[in-house]
This record gives sequence, structure tokens and C-alpha cells, in this order.
Amino acid sequence: MIDYASAFIDTISVHHIGNKNNDEPLILSDEQLTIQDVKLKELLMKFFISSFTSEEYYSFTFSNNDFTLNPLYHFAEQIFSGLDTFHSDSIDIAKQLYEVSNHPQIKEGDLFVVHFTDLVLVDEIVNGIGIFKSENRHSFLKLDLNGNNFLLNYEDGINIEKLDKGCIIFNTDKEVGYKIAIVDKSSKSSEAQFWKDGFLQIKPSDDDYHKTKNFMAMAKTFVSKQIPEDLSVSRTDKMEMMNRSIDYFTSRESFDIAEFEDDVLQDKKLIGSFREFEGSYREKRNMGEYNSFDISPLAAKKQAKMYRSVLKLDGNFHIYIHGDMGMIEQGEDKNGRKYYKLYYEKES
Repeated sequence: MIDYASAFIDTISVHHIGNKNNDEPLILSDEQLTIQDVKLKELLMKFFISSFTSEEYYSFTFSNNDFTLNPLYHFAEQIFSGLDTFHSDSIDIAKQLYEVSNHPQIKEGDLFVVHFTDLVLVDEIVNGIGIFKSENRHSFLKLDLNGNNFLLNYEDGINIEKLDKGCIIFNTDKEVGYKIAIVDKSSKSSEAQFWKDGFLQIKPSDDDYHKTKNFMAMAKTFVSKQIPEDLSVSRTDKMEMMNRSIDYFTSRESFDIAEFEDDVLQDKKLIGSFREFEGSYREKRNMGEYNSFDISPLAAKKQAKMYRSVLKLDGNFHIYIHGDMGMIEQGEDKNGRKYYKLYYEKES
């Protein structure tokens, strides 16, 4: 999470970005904003930064993986080297966004380009460049007192509680494409991928958060879908492995591949099968070798929610299992009907 308690806004420029595909205009301001009101600055700071609550970070990339060719990397480098050309750089950023705003469903909106000083990111004091797009206007009631009477009206404006799209480029990790945080409220829709992929052109950082997330996803895929049938691993055995995996990542501070294999997989044949699967999985996704890393508690907690221990029995029963697999007994009666026995100490 970003600590902005002691941060302040150095400078800010605003432009309007239409949808190029729909022949909407690009409106560029002549000069940057001048803001003197202290309360307004506080509201802007909250609007720009409070939505960044994730520990998931990214870095610039490009089609040939040479991030130095990414236009946004170039603009950020110029701004961090000095604010003399900040407004002209903000215009270049606006033009770049306009060029990629070519899907018919992309909304027009106001673009804010901001330079922050003294942000705190994981105990490091850094400067940052914020690029924020507000796409939705909201109506607000306005109540004024006129003598002993009230006048009620409304105005359209920007809701400071709802940032539509944004990124903050931090002046750290320049040698690998800077560290970047993003917000995209519409990221689940395919046309909105333009923000992350078309405009920013970023990739997940190779940090502990993503290592934890990626390895847990890989382990889940192996256990749930890729264990060879000839190893004869039952559904309950798979669930027990899933639970051991969750326990491993949520109870430890660091990851070690050999320790994980011994504690979670346990069986030598399973470990050998996993190592084969791991190699092909990493190659397909261009992942490095994750032999050891510090576990990210936030990533582990988030990924654990994706581990669903559910037994689906015909179309009649769904059994959700959250803990000790030793409390479940599987069998078959004399008529060939399969069954599970569930043991428990108290009912709630």
C-alpha cells in the first residue's frame, strides 16, 4: 500500500481524451493547472491515490521486450530528470492515449497527469508520476442557504471516491522498467485491456508477490488437472494436497522448492511428475525458476481463495472441505454403492 501522508503534488496537467474511432476530439490544454487551495489539494490527493490498495506491481515492457522503446517509459524518464518539460510531456502522454483509444466501447474522459513528491513505498521515499483517466460524470446535490430559505440544485462532476483508470509510475527500479501500480475498474471487459496492454504496455514485476501468486497457481493446476492417472491419486488425496499447499504458503515466511515438495507432495513419484510439469508450465508462460523467495502474505491469502476443496457427488451433493482430510473416510458397500463417512466433534 502507498503511504501518501507526507506526499504532495508538484504539478498537474489536464487534457480531454475522446474516442478516436468515434471521431471524438482530443482537447489539449495550453498550460498546467495552478492550484492554491489546500483543501482542493487534499481532495485531489485522496482521489488520485486512495484506490491503490494492492501490493501487485508491474513494469514497462514492449513488443520485443526492450522496455526502453516503450513511449511511456521514455516520457517518465524525461519527467523524472526534471519538471521543465512536464506539460509538454503530458501532452505527449495524452496523444499516446488518444492513439490507442480506438475501440468503439472506450469512453471519452478527462486525463490528469500528475507529479508527486515524497510518496512512501515499502519504506522507500520516492517520487511518482500519476496518469489518471476519469470516464464517468456523476450528479451531486448542492444545497445553499439564502437568508432563511434553502435552495436545492445539482451539478455534474467527478466522484472523488471512484477512480476509473489510473497508474502511478514510481522513480525506482528504473533498470528493469520502473515499478508501476495500476487501477482499472473496467479491466474485466476485453475492450478495456487497452489501458494496461495497449497504452501502458506493462507486465507483472518479478517480485515476491508475483512469485507467490504464480507458484500457487501452478501447484493448483498440477494437483487439480495434471496428476497422471497411473499414479492413482484419489479426489480426497488431491484435496489434502491442496490444503497442505495453502497451509504451507500461509504459515511460512519464505519458500523453498525442496521443502515444498517434501511437505506438500510427499510422494517421490508425484514429485518427479511435478518437476516435469513445472518445466513445461514455466516455459509456456515465460516464468523464471522459483526455487526460493520470500512469501507474500497478501498474495498467499488472495490465491488461497482460488483453492476450492469441493467434492461433487453425482448431481446430489456438494461437500465443501476446509480442513483435516483425516475426518473423511471413503468406501463402497456390498451393493457397489460408493460412500463417504464424515466425522466431526460438534455441530454448529
